[in-house]
Amino acid sequence: MTFGSHCLLCIATAAIATAGHAATPSVPEFAPNPAVSWIALTGKLEPLSAGAGPVQDDPAFPQVTNDEFRATGRQPTQPIADLNNPILQPWAREEVRKYNALARADKALSPGTSCWPMGVPAVFLRRIQPLFFIQAHDKVLMVSQPNHEVRHIYLTDRHSENVKPSWYGESIGHYEGDELVVDTVGMTTKTYIDDFYTPHTDRLHVVEHVRMTDGGNRLEIRLQVEDPGAFTMPWNAIIRFRRVEPGRAENTAATSAVTAARPAGPLLEVNCAENPFSYFGDQSRPIPQATKLDF
Repeated sequence: MTFGSHCLLCIATAAIATAGHAATPSVPEFAPNPAVSWIALTGKLEPLSAGAGPVQDDPAFPQVTNDEFRATGRQPTQPIADLNNPILQPWAREEVRKYNALARADKALSPGTSCWPMGVPAVFLRRIQPLFFIQAHDKVLMVSQPNHEVRHIYLTDRHSENVKPSWYGESIGHYEGDELVVDTVGMTTKTYIDDFYTPHTDRLHVVEHVRMTDGGNRLEIRLQVEDPGAFTMPWNAIIRFRRVEPGRAENTAATSAVTAARPAGPLLEVNCAENPFSYFGDQSRPIPQATKLDF
């Protein structure tokens, strides 16, 4: 199957799962058909109106995104973090400072550049690549189109006795009215919180409240994040998405086969790990490989 061809198995699975789930009207349908996807509006974790929030851009160095470049021609820049955020423990602040130094020297890359899985919540920060949902009676799958990273959310009320660290941790969930509530633990420390390379420890605990707004044209995920190993306090954030669906909400973003941005439609086959990059004369991180079964 070539790049850009439809992933027929994924489409069929999505259609079957969605059709079987539609019989329960009280459950929100994030994918009423397999062509529905969601694209982040800003690619940033945004603070709520009150309380501690996520690391943000340094006001002295506001980021120029690729979207702004396309609109204005301004030179894009890498995000530079505000180190004054009180949620950061000293060691975590030092790690972010190191990234800032690279960003200011134009030698920083986003965490997903080398095709490593992003983890939670960083997976939601891809600005132009779509996120798909597959809803079944016993689980919900979140599928990120680049590299077909699949996150399993098991519809149960308790975690495993011994959770083993993994790229997306162990996620359990349940529906509360029009929301899907997800509880995730056990994420490997190889992932980061955001594009500032904000680190975390193996004590990271993330709770998500996922719901549609604006008549189903918008999706929002409210995050509650705590990690006593990296943060001084629990904090909250929100990220918003727009619906993309043929005939209803076409994708208005610039499309590119290289970045996996594409017109509205079902999931495509996109193999990031087969295209390793080397930037700034340095070796890229090695392609992720599994040397043994993880189940």
